[in-house]
Amino acid sequence: MKLNPYLNFNGQCKEAFELYAKVLGGKIEGMMTWGDSPAAGHAPAEMHDKILHAYMVVGDQALMASDSPPENYEKPQGTYVAINLTDTQEGQRIFDALAENGTVQMPFEKTFWADGFGMLVDRFGTPWMVNCGPASS
Repeated sequence: MKLNPYLNFNGQCKEAFELYAKVLGGKIEGMMTWGDSPAAGHAPAEMHDKILHAYMVVGDQALMASDSPPENYEKPQGTYVAINLTDTQEGQRIFDALAENGTVQMPFEKTFWADGFGMLVDRFGTPWMVNCGPASS
């Protein structure tokens, strides 16, 4: 069994996933628009160029997402996508890239449990935690 985050976006799924693939070294395995799906006839015209389902592999993990219809979109709250690494410089790079044009909630710095830890909400509204060090699991 694997647990995989599934993110919902308010029309920016494609842009967000392209950034995440670049920053995290992931590979987008699939990305289907509402208009290219069998559900196209049931989707409003303004959703046809939005993402129905996206799937990205990062190492042996997966991240999935879609664009929600505007009336169903809710801003994420109460959850974070957590990234755990042992390389603090790589953690700082990832943190800085995700934080660009976003909101830093806790700067990336040494803590009592990690060589580097930080929390942010990226420009797409996705909350992230980056945790680095020997005790990162």
